[in-house]
Amino acid sequence: FRVGPKSFYQTNSLQAYELYKVARNFAGLTGSELVYDLYTGTGTIANFVARQASKVVGIEYVADAIADARLNSQVNGIDNTLFFAGDMKDVLTDTFIAEHGRPDVMIVDPPRAGMHADVVDVILRAEPRRIVYVSCNPATQARDLALLDTKYEVTAVQPVDMFPHTHHVENVVRLDLRQSVGSTLPSEAASEEL
Repeated sequence: FRVGPKSFYQTNSLQAYELYKVARNFAGLTGSELVYDLYTGTGTIANFVARQASKVVGIEYVADAIADARLNSQVNGIDNTLFFAGDMKDVLTDTFIAEHGRPDVMIVDPPRAGMHADVVDVILRAEPRRIVYVSCNPATQARDLALLDTKYEVTAVQPVDMFPHTHHVENVVRLDLRQSVGSTLPSEAASEEL
């Protein structure tokens, strides 16, 4: 797996594997979903979930990281990924979604600053049935979750200790589209109750 000098990668690679397993589990993929991986970096999560999805679209600000993501798909024999470089708020637009398809699942792993308000607005309009939000900053994650709360409910939370002996964790949150906003797919919790 190639990670260039300008690309981000989790420093604790053993726990990164655990983190990606939690994200994949929370995504609940069946093989037919279109997945958007926002802030994809070198495509680690995108490539990790690609075999359980129909297609994965990754977006990242750092062009060198996108070059690595494409190479990482190639060397791992993954042919159902597409990667785009650019500022998230400029790339992820309603027009982009119209062109590449409305995602069933979005995985977001933003930097410590969290998501730009324009990105949150596009996500809310796209209405993926599930969002998996990975964060290294609980304060900005909480802020973004509050913005998403108009259409999404938190259905699972799992911290992952990426930095032993420190107070830092990566926190993974699963959000499901609320039934009242027109989702045609029931959440797993609702399905289990039926």
